[in-house]
Amino acid sequence: MYRQNKYGNKKTIIDGVTFDSKKEANRYSELKLLEKAGEIQDLRLQEEFEIVPKQSDERKVVYKADFTYFDKAKNIQVVEDTKGFKTREYILKRKLFKLKYPNILFVEL
Repeated sequence: MYRQNKYGNKKTIIDGVTFDSKKEANRYSELKLLEKAGEIQDLRLQEEFEIVPKQSDERKVVYKADFTYFDKAKNIQVVEDTKGFKTREYILKRKLFKLKYPNILFVEL
């Protein structure tokens, strides 16, 4: 039996990769075209960034980006997140990410 996603997203597969939503899959297709055209490079999916280090009795906290790449025109590393619904946890992690990684451009779609 197929279980409906609680946010109404529909999983989509492109190039053998399963995306959590059509929006994320469409953005992947766009980024692949930009990479092929030479506008971006080093496209990665689901890269993790540590935002709070491991402590003696706690696990580390990571932010997992939907996409990361280097924008050649802007000469900057970019992290992209495609969110339809912004949870409290996501908002907090986004703020911590921006604080810890000020030299990375954070883009929300």
